[in-house]
Amino acid sequence: MPFAARPRFDWRLRTRSVALGERTLIMGILNVTPDSFSDGGRFLDCDAGLRQALQMLDDGADLLDLGGESTRPNAAAITPAEEQARVLPVLRAVLVARPETIVSIDTYHAETARVAVEAGAEIVNDVSGHLWDAEMSATCAALGCGAILMHTRGRPQEWRTLPALAPDEVMPLVLRALEARAHAAIDAGVAGGSIVLDPGFGFGKAFDENYPLLAQLDRLHTLGFPVLTGVSRKSFLTRKRGGREDGAGVGPASTSARSEARLATEVANTTAILAGAHILRVHDVGTARVTAAIADRVLKAADAQLGGGS
Repeated sequence: MPFAARPRFDWRLRTRSVALGERTLIMGILNVTPDSFSDGGRFLDCDAGLRQALQMLDDGADLLDLGGESTRPNAAAITPAEEQARVLPVLRAVLVARPETIVSIDTYHAETARVAVEAGAEIVNDVSGHLWDAEMSATCAALGCGAILMHTRGRPQEWRTLPALAPDEVMPLVLRALEARAHAAIDAGVAGGSIVLDPGFGFGKAFDENYPLLAQLDRLHTLGFPVLTGVSRKSFLTRKRGGREDGAGVGPASTSARSEARLATEVANTTAILAGAHILRVHDVGTARVTAAIADRVLKAADAQLGGGS
């Protein structure tokens, strides 16, 4: 079979369910931070954050992922209170302007997750897979929200000094860890139908260590959960060979570098969809929407040839 069959799911969120698998969903990234790797500082002001949110929705975003703390390499941690001061005004403004918007809160702090969901967020996207706050799984279970569990190897302050992984080590490591995190969340009361898995491109995987994840992404389907990928503008796509560089490093600065990063992102997004990704987490929503529309038609054509339906 040339492409991975994409299983279908009904993803259970806080107040609704979302069908996954018929087409690729686009999750727009909204960082209200001063220091995120690609767009830090651009949307820290509430009005700017709201304008960007509305633009992404107008461009076709199915979901928004709102974050208030950078997880770039060597990023300084902030308190939950500071994180909430950044994200809650934007969250409330978006839901006033567009009440039906599905918002994900990008946080590893259980307290931020709680107040954001109580303010209207439907999903908690935790880059640590509920490892960095022992209360996160129980909090998500009590809230009844969607839960995105991402694989992270180490903390941002440790990424540049982690031992290298051989190509054949990467996917088995991610599979074992995500399976363990999903089971731990379910044991804490999170509904299995609420969980989506993210292999964590760039999070503790340096440069070439990210390519085995793309090459073998379809193996994540063996865990029985929907798959989200976030490769948008990640530096592993454009960094030149030489030193050991982390895939979540500082984004490109020049115009030509930004153009290269966007093109590389769409190549990687296409690869992910054809390997069965259900959701793309992206900065450039309009471009990703075009990419997904074409890749989805390829998947449907392949499925139809195999007698799988329309």
